[in-house]
Amino acid sequence: QEYNYFLFLSINTFVSMQTHLLLRESPRALALRPTVLEEAPSGVLVFEEYAGSNSRAMAKLFAPSEFEDSKWRILNSRPVFGCLGLITIQSECFVAIVTDCVSVGRIRAGEEVYKIQSVSFYSLSSARYDDLVDFPGKDFENDDNWGDQTGTVIQHPCAQLQKLFSIGNFYFTPDFDLTKTVQARTSVASLGVHSFDQHFLWNQFLISGLLDFRSKLERKKQMDLDRGGFLVFSIRGYVGVEVVDIDNEKYELSVISKLSCQRAGTRFNTRGIDDNGHVANFVETETILYSDRICYSYTQIRGSVPVFWEQQGMQLVQHKIQISRGQAATQPAVKRHFDELVDRYNCVCNINLLSQKEATAGESVLSNAFNTAVNQLDYNKDTVRMVNFDLHAECRGGNYDNVAVLMKNIRRVMDDYGFFLMDSDDNQIICKQKGVFRTNCMDCLDRTNLVQNEISRRALLDYLQDRFRDSRSNINLEHFVARHSHLWAENGDGLSKIYAGTGALKSAFTRTGKVTFMNVLSDATRSVNRFYINNFQDKARQEVIDQLLGKLENQAAITIYDPISDTVTRQLSTRMKEYSTNRKITIFSGTYNLNGKSFKGELLDPWLLQHFKLGNKEEPDIYVVGFQEIVELSPQQVMATDADKRKIWEQQIESTLNSRPEGKFKYTLLRSNQLVGAALIIFAKSNIVEEIRNVETAIKKTGIMGIAGNKGAVAIRMDYGDTSFCFVAAHLASGHSNVDDRNADFHTIDEGLRFLRGKTIGGHDNVIWVSDLNYRVSLPNEEARLYAKDGNIDALLKNDQLTREMRQHRVFEGYKEGIITFLPTYKYDNGTDVYDSSEKQRIPGWTDRILFKGKHLKQLQYSRAELYTSDHRPVLALFEANVITLDKEAKVKLQKELYQSLSSIEVRALPPPDLPKRKLTAPISTKSALTVSEPIATSNSSMKLSDSYADTLVDISIDSSGCELYIFPSPSTDSNKWWEDGTELPKADKSRSTGMNPFLEEDDFIMAGGSSLKFPSSIQSDSEWTPLSPISVYSPSVTNGAKKPSVITNSNNNNVSSVIGFWNNKQ
Repeated sequence: QEYNYFLFLSINTFVSMQTHLLLRESPRALALRPTVLEEAPSGVLVFEEYAGSNSRAMAKLFAPSEFEDSKWRILNSRPVFGCLGLITIQSECFVAIVTDCVSVGRIRAGEEVYKIQSVSFYSLSSARYDDLVDFPGKDFENDDNWGDQTGTVIQHPCAQLQKLFSIGNFYFTPDFDLTKTVQARTSVASLGVHSFDQHFLWNQFLISGLLDFRSKLERKKQMDLDRGGFLVFSIRGYVGVEVVDIDNEKYELSVISKLSCQRAGTRFNTRGIDDNGHVANFVETETILYSDRICYSYTQIRGSVPVFWEQQGMQLVQHKIQISRGQAATQPAVKRHFDELVDRYNCVCNINLLSQKEATAGESVLSNAFNTAVNQLDYNKDTVRMVNFDLHAECRGGNYDNVAVLMKNIRRVMDDYGFFLMDSDDNQIICKQKGVFRTNCMDCLDRTNLVQNEISRRALLDYLQDRFRDSRSNINLEHFVARHSHLWAENGDGLSKIYAGTGALKSAFTRTGKVTFMNVLSDATRSVNRFYINNFQDKARQEVIDQLLGKLENQAAITIYDPISDTVTRQLSTRMKEYSTNRKITIFSGTYNLNGKSFKGELLDPWLLQHFKLGNKEEPDIYVVGFQEIVELSPQQVMATDADKRKIWEQQIESTLNSRPEGKFKYTLLRSNQLVGAALIIFAKSNIVEEIRNVETAIKKTGIMGIAGNKGAVAIRMDYGDTSFCFVAAHLASGHSNVDDRNADFHTIDEGLRFLRGKTIGGHDNVIWVSDLNYRVSLPNEEARLYAKDGNIDALLKNDQLTREMRQHRVFEGYKEGIITFLPTYKYDNGTDVYDSSEKQRIPGWTDRILFKGKHLKQLQYSRAELYTSDHRPVLALFEANVITLDKEAKVKLQKELYQSLSSIEVRALPPPDLPKRKLTAPISTKSALTVSEPIATSNSSMKLSDSYADTLVDISIDSSGCELYIFPSPSTDSNKWWEDGTELPKADKSRSTGMNPFLEEDDFIMAGGSSLKFPSSIQSDSEWTPLSPISVYSPSVTNGAKKPSVITNSNNNNVSSVIGFWNNKQ
């Protein structure tokens, strides 16, 4: 009976959250209306296109009585379940509607969770895709085809988003905040309405505009909007519920895993940590046991190793790991990560399952970096702990029972952390969980799930055994443990499909506790499938995820139109100084073609420290060093990258910068990357590393039709404060006469090099190229050598290919180059100052160049250095840049103040635009327009168009002095209009009024439609009259069920002015 009762409640909740999706053809609009009209109906939510902008939309919540059904038709044949938000794709605004869902089960009383099964996207501007929104019978969950569907004649622009939402790992509930744990929901601080945890709200980008719209509604309408279930808030991950019996008492056992959307993506595209402290594949998993008497909860987390690391995917057996940032440059991000974890969970115990052997795909390198980063934190050992357990070594041969060794090691910590327990009857909290285990392996999938299952099982059994310790009967928990293992196996498979594309390895052991030959074969099959999916499908999946989260280049969240917001935005822009700070930084940029030569001990001071000798006392904040031909361009090297030589040069640069006796600052390696011979290395002062975020790198090949890396570019981008920088080290096509090839290489790099989320080189505030561009001097060899010998730089520059191409706008449009005052840097005999004396006799030229663009980027120095390792000479440039840092809190505060101040201004209503109005020279009295008042003071001053207008028709046959007026105004002309000549408008004298309408018979009264009513005296004081008001063509009309208007009677002298005021306010 109890189960049937809760089933009834579940069905009732399911029905009450259903809505009809309605369409109005012209002007096109969509509406959500509840299918069940309650005693206190919640209203109708209407969406419309905002003309002139695809990043805005119009929304309004109408009372049911204001909504006219006759203009609308049902668009979807079945009820829908709310709106996930709005998004712009291909310049059209789409509304995301949940069209199908299924109940997963009840977590607690009144807390039902639903899994999204299908989502449709409806355009606000066009009907062309209305027939393409539903995919009846489509099996998205088993459809691995991501990317463009070339076989479809017409494809819905949101087809890939529809697929992403429909594969079965998005969940929502209308009953409670699913983004928070039970413990977080029961705390006082979490009681705020719509205070969602931004880490786990996956449709945050889509729904942000509607949340802002809701915040500006009056309280009653906010409640109506919430009660209607119009807005859907979704998590991504896994939710599973099992009903179990323990000692003849019914319990709901649930596992809820929430995947963070802060650093979301696929396996080989999203790894490690970012500068904000967010890690890839971060999941918060909660095990909940609920009955009518108690509610138990136990929370764990998992996440990628919190250091900057990468892994190439095109390797079937082992994937080599690369630590992409130095330890000092990594530590600020690590600190942010653990600061947030400690703030959330109080204490954290890291369980590191990575292998410790050097031969295991570099896992030991990653493990050592993790341990180093944790040891550098300033937390005490009880707040942030570290436990290393090499699961592969300890459980060799599939002997996973040895996980018991780990459980023994963390026994005391489990006791210290405890669990959350609450009395279900009175919601009294009995105890709280005081810390969490943070488990990781390489991908935080297979090994992690196995260990987390064991921790959850052990914690639950400890609680149950303690709870039933005094029970007279022996409690059999085998069925309970089996159901628990089943949920965790499903959880592992679900999370693995999201991140890696296949189910989890070792899930069979989690499910059954046994290792069989078929299990091993199944794991091998999944490994092969992962290899294919990760290398050939993950890039397309990553783009869809980024699109959903609003992380693609030039993506903007749709805002709901609000005229006040436009004014606030403009004022924020003009008052930027109030919430921003500016500072000057210096950037050293250098480029050096090494001709494949290794470091030979030559001091780098003449290059890296030359600016100090020229009188510059300030140490550069950032060093940007580009190399070309850092390795010999042999056929073997062209198809692969050897990073060993780059690392040697990194060490030498760091030694040069940090061994300067006068140096006040230490430099740390921020980021480096390499494309065969082209390498880019960036160092920054240690004290500013924390201010630099979003550091990314990308490469672009241009050799052999874009296949080989002997030519191309490597780039690194970053945000210093709120100012973006991009640095490019390129090596363009060689050959004296191959100017067109070099031009083509530049455009290939400039247009084709993409960072994460589609960022381009040109999309940054400041760009600096440190490159061997290979442009030569178009002069005969002897003439060029003679000019070089005489130091006639101007004569050489007049024939410089790059200067000519830039002047003709063929390359580097918008870029600048400093004045060249140094001799050509190419080509020398190695170790000498003699230009090429070999048989080829290459013509001297400036192949090595530094170009830049940026509104606030100023070049201070441009020169070359005398180093003799290569047949090139290195070039250097010193820049001064302006960095802007925004105070986000100050901006939000100012924004609220502006909005409140503008909202409090009472805007004067304008008259109907098609009626000419006579301009007044004095303000209108606040009294009734037909009430005798004091004479209006005249003024000779002219009035502007923004001054007040009289919008009341009055009898002007008598002026204010009592003199009769028989002279009419002069006829208007194109240049002179009598109603705008500034003449004072005479007042009506009510005492001279006839008290009747001169256009009617004495006993006539105007009725609607133009007919007249005889015997006006028959209109009694209790008769009700509705004042006419304009009906907007953009809004649903008021029906006969609207609220009754105020009574207008013939006994109220202010009725006419009241009606007129009502008309004015509507205008």
